[in-house]
Amino acid sequence: MDVPTKEFVLAGSLEELKAKGRFVVHGGHRPILVIHDRGRVFALDNRCPHMGFPLERGSVEDGILTCHWHHARFDLESGCTFDLWADDVPIFPIELRDGQVWIKTTSGHADPAAHWRQRLADGLDHDLGLVIAKAVHGQLAANVPAAEIVRQVALFGALNRDGWGVGLTILTALANLLPVLSEEEAYLALFHGARRVAADCDGEAPRRERAPLGSRPDPAALKRWLRRWTKVRHREAAERTLLTAIAAGLSPAVLADSLLAAETERAFADSGHSLDFINKAFECLDLIGWEHAPAVLPTVVGQMVAARGAEESTAWRQPIDLIALCEEAASELAQLFDASRGVRGLSNHAALARELLADDPVSIVDALKAAIRAGAAPTDLSRSLAYAAALRVVRFGNANEHSDWETAHHVFTYANAVDQMLKRIGTANSHGAVRCVLHGAMALYLTRYLNVPPARIPGEQGEGLDDLPTDAETIRTALLDAFDRQRQVDVAARLTARHLTLGHSPQSLIATLARALLREDSGFHAYQIVEAGVRQFAVWGNTDEGRHILIAVARYLAAHSPTERAALQTADIARRLMRGGELHQEEGASS
Repeated sequence: MDVPTKEFVLAGSLEELKAKGRFVVHGGHRPILVIHDRGRVFALDNRCPHMGFPLERGSVEDGILTCHWHHARFDLESGCTFDLWADDVPIFPIELRDGQVWIKTTSGHADPAAHWRQRLADGLDHDLGLVIAKAVHGQLAANVPAAEIVRQVALFGALNRDGWGVGLTILTALANLLPVLSEEEAYLALFHGARRVAADCDGEAPRRERAPLGSRPDPAALKRWLRRWTKVRHREAAERTLLTAIAAGLSPAVLADSLLAAETERAFADSGHSLDFINKAFECLDLIGWEHAPAVLPTVVGQMVAARGAEESTAWRQPIDLIALCEEAASELAQLFDASRGVRGLSNHAALARELLADDPVSIVDALKAAIRAGAAPTDLSRSLAYAAALRVVRFGNANEHSDWETAHHVFTYANAVDQMLKRIGTANSHGAVRCVLHGAMALYLTRYLNVPPARIPGEQGEGLDDLPTDAETIRTALLDAFDRQRQVDVAARLTARHLTLGHSPQSLIATLARALLREDSGFHAYQIVEAGVRQFAVWGNTDEGRHILIAVARYLAAHSPTERAALQTADIARRLMRGGELHQEEGASS
């Protein structure tokens, strides 16, 4: 034998197997189903790879094993499934020795990382949630770095769908959160990101490859061209221009400046999603490597060119023409930036944020001008804007319609994207930087009705929190319990405030919020707001402003919880199958 005898166990006599047709071998390993069919002996994992139910209850006909529960069908010889949603069942080598059946009770792959990498590719190709979950778990167990899994999924999404979508945004947002997640939550995050990318690409035509121009114009010309093609909605020209900029070796900062200039040709495009997608594409490349820029970055051009700008909205034109106000102010703000160079930077970002919440758009612009005169850089303005937008969420009145949560959410995630993009661009004074701040400020102004009357921020204005627990773990458990019930917005806010004001670890609280997000069948916006909130909390730290941001996140999650948690069930099934558990016994479903 090529394989040592000690790896095999005696399953029983061949005559007994012929008489019974099948039996299950138990021991210190997963249960193995041994079947005699048409003069041959086969051994398979007794747990159906779909849900873990025992295959011994299944039927065999013409070399095909059919599971008794969900009728998944498998080739007896190879274990391969005829129903892709079920996944393949592992098989085990058999030896016949002197009328006895011996089974090798261990199975594995020569290169587990390569095997599970291919299985992830298969799961993504066919949008198979269970296969994706197993493949993610298998790669992590094989010590494949999470960044490599993100890279595989991101490149699949970039190549198999004609444009950046919500799936790639969710994948990138969750990848950004990986450093604060436990091992179990990291598995869930990668699974959620991968399954959403697969769903985005399912049934879609693959992306068409385009080439850069043969010339290498200077960066200023490429920036002008990108703005021109975006404005006239010429997608092919815009993509080739961007590819040329990438091929010319322009830095991420210069590329970001060029795309921001083009993006802000329209105001608050697609309710802020267009800019957020651009920012996430840059963050994705930070995670997977900038050598993939030609494949990833052009995916944002389609939406950027086709996006509907706020200038086409009546609310931005009547009763006050906010677009005209922005256009007039943009030039003046740019000049003020030039004139104030060398002046000390802004010292009170929170004060500016509160001025940005004013009821008069002209006074909002005046506040921005005053801040620039005082030495504010573009990133100072974006920081204040993001905090002001978080205050809209934290003070969101429960009397509003439920759908209005998304209106507040859009401004906050847009403002976070502005902040991240301006940090990437650096100190350069660009018209794009000025315009995106102005557009965010006006979008913030238009959502002022969401805070009439404003919800109270827990712990402020004399409100006591002493009726709540003091122990950190007890508070976090109570917070997760609150997310188990509907209409717990205020309860979740108070528990979050209690945890932070007592000085307990913000990182532990963030991990709890992430756990609440990942156990739900969360909507796109929930992933966005959690990641944006964590980003902005990192800016402010455990200050009053930082606490307000995390309270905003908790309120939004509570407003959108609980859900059916179907994805969590799939992930849990995959995890237990991969660990060798007998699911039907654990769930008491043996009959």
